[in-house]
Amino acid sequence: MTAKTVSLKDGKKILIRPLTLRDLDKLMEFYRALPSEDRRYLRVDVTNREVVSQRIRLAEKGNVYRLVALDKDKIVADGGLELSGEEWHKHQGELRVIVARPYRRRGLGTVIMRELYFLAAEKNIERLVAMMMRPQKAAQTICRRLGFREEALLPDYVKDLSGKTQDLIIMFCDLKDMWKELDHLYSDSDWQRCR
Repeated sequence: MTAKTVSLKDGKKILIRPLTLRDLDKLMEFYRALPSEDRRYLRVDVTNREVVSQRIRLAEKGNVYRLVALDKDKIVADGGLELSGEEWHKHQGELRVIVARPYRRRGLGTVIMRELYFLAAEKNIERLVAMMMRPQKAAQTICRRLGFREEALLPDYVKDLSGKTQDLIIMFCDLKDMWKELDHLYSDSDWQRCR
């Protein structure tokens, strides 16, 4: 993917581009600025610089694709598409997105999901997976709106970063179904300009 400028619902211009190791300091600022309630449900401690650095290096090796959204020079969202190297589910990709609170409800999360969709289509992915803890209601709502459906609920399967046991929700969406929902969402907006 090449860098592109997109418009949010309120007309704000945001740059979307691949994440690089040069972004480490900006990414650390983004993660540290997230409220602890948002960081609590992430898979790893994103305030740990070495952990974040390793994740960026994985993205530079392939099979993990990371995008960031920037307002001027500040990262305001982070998204990822992770592909499995395992033969039995190489047709699947896992999506993850986190958006800074001041940029929520402005369409940025959906824009990032759209760009990750394009990456998935490029990589011949047929099915997308999203995993989240039960308290992540906003993420579940966005996924449902994009055509994801809940396939599994694993009670007390994971622990959040505070150590509390949480239910894990696994949602799936066929790529063709997500396209229909994205096309519908953007039919009255900047869909054609941002493609």
